[in-house]
Amino acid sequence: MDPFSTLGIAASFDVDLPSAEKTHRELSRALHPDRYIGVTPAERRQALGRAIEVNEAWRIVADPIRRAEALLRLRGVPCDEGHEPAASPMFLMEMLERREALSNAKEQRDLAAVRELAGAMERAWRQTQRELSQGFASGEAASLVGKLGELRFYKRFLDEVSAIEDELAA
Repeated sequence: MDPFSTLGIAASFDVDLPSAEKTHRELSRALHPDRYIGVTPAERRQALGRAIEVNEAWRIVADPIRRAEALLRLRGVPCDEGHEPAASPMFLMEMLERREALSNAKEQRDLAAVRELAGAMERAWRQTQRELSQGFASGEAASLVGKLGELRFYKRFLDEVSAIEDELAA
C-alpha cells in the first residue's frame, strides 16, 4: 500500500501533517459506515476496507519512522528493522553512554537528569528528521537507511524516558 496515494498527498518526508490529517478526517467521514446503509453488503465491505486502508495510511504518514520506511519501500530500498547497515561505533558508544546515564538517573530518581537526557535526545531526533528530509528531497534513498536506524534508536530511548518519567512521577 502507498499511504501517500491513499491519502492523495505527495510522497514526501516533509508532509504538511495538519493538512494530511484534515484529508484523513474527510475521507474517514466519507467512508463512515452510516453513509453505507441501504447499499449492498459488498459495497459496505468495500467501503469498510477502504476506511481501514485510509486509517492505516494516516498512521504511517503521521509517524516519521513509518513515513521514512514507506518512502524507502516506494523507492525499492529494503529498510526493515535489523536490516539497516551497522551503526558507526561512535554512534553506538554515544547511545551506550546515554543509556547508562539514563539508568543512573532512574536509579537515583533524578527526574531533572532524566528530562535533561530527554531534551538532548529530542534534539538529536529532530536533527535526524531534518537530515532525512534533506536526503529524500535530494533524491537519496539507500544512504538514508542508516539515518532511519538512528531515528529508531532515538525513539526507543524517548519511549524509555517516558516510562521512567511516569514511574518517577508516581
